[in-house]
Amino acid sequence: MPLKKIQQGDTNYRINVSKNGPYCVSGAAPLLQKIINYDRKWDSCEWQDDKTYPVQNTYNLCRCGQTENRPFCDGTHLQIHFDGTEKTKQEPYEKQAVTLDGPGLRLTDAKDLCASARFCHRAGSIWNLLLTTDKPGDRQIAIEEAADCPSGRLVVWDKKTKKPIEPVLPPSIVLIEDPQMGVSGPIWVRGGLSIISADGTTYEIRNRITLCRCGKSTNKPFCDSSHYPEE
Repeated sequence: MPLKKIQQGDTNYRINVSKNGPYCVSGAAPLLQKIINYDRKWDSCEWQDDKTYPVQNTYNLCRCGQTENRPFCDGTHLQIHFDGTEKTKQEPYEKQAVTLDGPGLRLTDAKDLCASARFCHRAGSIWNLLLTTDKPGDRQIAIEEAADCPSGRLVVWDKKTKKPIEPVLPPSIVLIEDPQMGVSGPIWVRGGLSIISADGTTYEIRNRITLCRCGKSTNKPFCDSSHYPEE
């Protein structure tokens, strides 16, 4: 089942992936920072607003992970000879995702897009909630968990209407911080902004997607959880 097409929120917003360099943002795209908060069981629980950056018509966001002017590029990628080669297969989400059916909801899951935000772990995990029960409370938690997934790995569908249940997200760019794990997370691109490859190709426009900013992803320019501490 193909995903509902997400319309670009503002045609002026652009993220250009430069060759071995930063993300070049244009169109005065809002830039925010959010923190992942936890409940007492150490499951991801909610997004906490942390910072709103002054509006700039253009700005460059670091993607090598070594800048000293975070989150902005300071040219360090040139000194360290950063290899920012884009290695993603550029396949649309629907071709990457597997489909799981529960009693009332359907889940599509593109595991390679995981950014380890861990909202899907809450209340026993979205997979258990969605596949084993259709209780109203469990159903709502599963919907919330998918909506909180910044990478768009998880999408919940209503089986009756055959439509995705997507959160309404304002077109914006969010820097994710994960203090409990002691790391900075990826760049969360929300609301259908255009992401353009160094070769001029526009990636699939989506409501939720995460870009690597640690420089280590094997799925560049997208996050593959390489920032996440190893067990």
